[in-house]
Amino acid sequence: MSPRSNFQPNYKALAEFRYQIRRFLRFSEETARGGGLEPQQYQLMLALKGIPDSVRHRVGEVAERLQIQHHSTVELVDRLARRGLIKRRRSESDRREVLLELTPRGDKLLQEMALRHRAELREMAPVLVAALKRVVRDTQADDGSRPGRSKASRS
Repeated sequence: MSPRSNFQPNYKALAEFRYQIRRFLRFSEETARGGGLEPQQYQLMLALKGIPDSVRHRVGEVAERLQIQHHSTVELVDRLARRGLIKRRRSESDRREVLLELTPRGDKLLQEMALRHRAELREMAPVLVAALKRVVRDTQADDGSRPGRSKASRS
């Protein structure tokens, strides 16, 4: 019998956390549509803008960050490029490599939406953080961990 066999998930805490995340995601979806974008288009623009400078801004990297297939990312890039919100450019070091970047118009639209998202997160933060803390606290109580200790450091 494993030590986890007596574990009973706190369904109320998990459900509350999931509910709060979903509320924010719904807000995000509605905000994107209000700005004339599909939610995945907004997510792509945000992912592209948020990629660290040390990482190549390629379709594959964006696909990974969105957790979608490469071909689906290409379709999103095509739609956003047709609207003048992102552009492709050849890498100077490897002409076979295609890099992505926001256009000034795309950057402006993303900034407007990000400001709305930040304001919403500021309002939701207390409830969202409290829900996450309940889930984490329950998980730590179950596995005997303490904040700041990884499982590897307990072995």
